[in-house]
Amino acid sequence: MTKIAIVCGSFHKDEIERMLEYAKDQASKDSLTITDVVWVPGAMEVPLAIDRLLEDEEINGVACLGIIEKGKTQHGLAMGQAVIKSIIELQLVHEKPVGLGIIGPGAEPEHIEPRLEPHARSAVSAISSML
Repeated sequence: MTKIAIVCGSFHKDEIERMLEYAKDQASKDSLTITDVVWVPGAMEVPLAIDRLLEDEEINGVACLGIIEKGKTQHGLAMGQAVIKSIIELQLVHEKPVGLGIIGPGAEPEHIEPRLEPHARSAVSAISSML
């Protein structure tokens, strides 16, 4: 049995709960079992949650779901770049796939809705492909 976990950013909880349902459906289609769903406050906490999950020998991969909106400053862009760089490094350190289902950085409100399902599904499918 292939076991995965999902890390969810809670800042946009309603949208991420919808993404989680799409991710669960995709995991079922890809014959993956979700053993853990971890909610974190925001994007900055995603890498630590992923690291902790990937340390578990039972977990074969992790998907992360979140939204980094465009703000009035470059904070979201800087945060998004740092988080994605950390996620890439965690894949290499643990030699396990991480599916990126983070919309943004720089997402405008009109970008979010049409990306919820495809980003969630592709985050899970990426794990399946890499395993």
